[in-house]
Amino acid sequence: MLSEASSLQYLLVNFSSMFTEPSFRNFMALACGWVLCTGRRTVSRVIQVAGLTDEQPNHHSVFYYFFSRAKWNPNELGTVVLRLILKLLPESVPIILTVDDTLCRKSGAHLWGGGMHHDALLSNYGRGKSMVKFFSFGHNWVIVCVCIQTPWNEERWMAVPVAFRLYRSKKRCPKAKYRKRTELARKMLEELDAHIPLDRRVILVGDTEYACREVVRNLPQRVVFVGPMAMDAALYDPPPEKKMGRGRPRKKGRRLKSPKQLIKDRSLRWKPYEMLLYGRRVTVLVKTQTCLWYTVAGARLVRMIVTRDPSGRIEDRAYFSTDAEMTPKEIAPFFSLRWTQEEMHRNVKQHLRLEDPQNGWWRRPKGKRKNKKIPGPKPHMERGRKAVTRTVP
Repeated sequence: MLSEASSLQYLLVNFSSMFTEPSFRNFMALACGWVLCTGRRTVSRVIQVAGLTDEQPNHHSVFYYFFSRAKWNPNELGTVVLRLILKLLPESVPIILTVDDTLCRKSGAHLWGGGMHHDALLSNYGRGKSMVKFFSFGHNWVIVCVCIQTPWNEERWMAVPVAFRLYRSKKRCPKAKYRKRTELARKMLEELDAHIPLDRRVILVGDTEYACREVVRNLPQRVVFVGPMAMDAALYDPPPEKKMGRGRPRKKGRRLKSPKQLIKDRSLRWKPYEMLLYGRRVTVLVKTQTCLWYTVAGARLVRMIVTRDPSGRIEDRAYFSTDAEMTPKEIAPFFSLRWTQEEMHRNVKQHLRLEDPQNGWWRRPKGKRKNKKIPGPKPHMERGRKAVTRTVP
């Protein structure tokens, strides 16, 4: 069966530098078997479907050890993918990154890194009914992707993951090791920025959680952030020039209208723009202004837009870009590319069964007495950490 995946094996050769020779053979075998597997994708099932038990001279346990004991860094996987993508993107095309998190549902109290997290799929956001929030047990991953156009349709985009971090809830993580999702995202962006040529333009797209001070204020100057803006955001003019005299210079100018107030302002007319949003060409009404959103972007000038659906089916929304020269016709389409990452999450869960692997468990040694049952996860120190943090990447 592995002979059918020769083109995939040719692509995987690019990852050989980050493994030892035995680990690279195991990596090739597992990657090809994972794609060819049509059933539940546990490690044992992948080995069986790929026929590795017949062809491999080594014991089948070496494939489990590949995740739990072999010496390789999962962060380098994304670095190799990023380098391959940069070769395909023309220098005139900006590099578009998206950041978001996703929940991989798991079960079992002895799974390392597991915890209760908000389940966006089961929850709702009101929508005419009372708001309901659900929580599910599993792993919450913060992922950064690169968006690329599909060669068969220039109006279609796809997200390719290049950086991964496991978020651990504050209750289940040692205080010294706890990091918020926004802090994990900022760390990944700093690492990726080091591998992107300095002459390339970079655009980062994030949702409400990542349109915050922690991410936006700490971005390199060449990285442009595009995301949603709060409807009651405090906006200001740029600060006036410093005058002679005592006292520190002002950081903000006069207070401007918030997005909600701008929508109600009848003195400023709506302007229609035709845009490509989520694969469809639509007409959107827009109001815009250049301002400071000091709470989030600091002294960096931003372009803010408020959008309205002429049909009235979608509520009014506000977005911003840290590039004040970016036009309203660019901001909304850039933000719509965030949905490509949601599609990627769905595809890897439904077609590659990202939630199936069961490695990362701790099993009680034979003969040891069972402890008194205590609610909540009960992992055994760091047992299973490597397997958990390597399998998803």
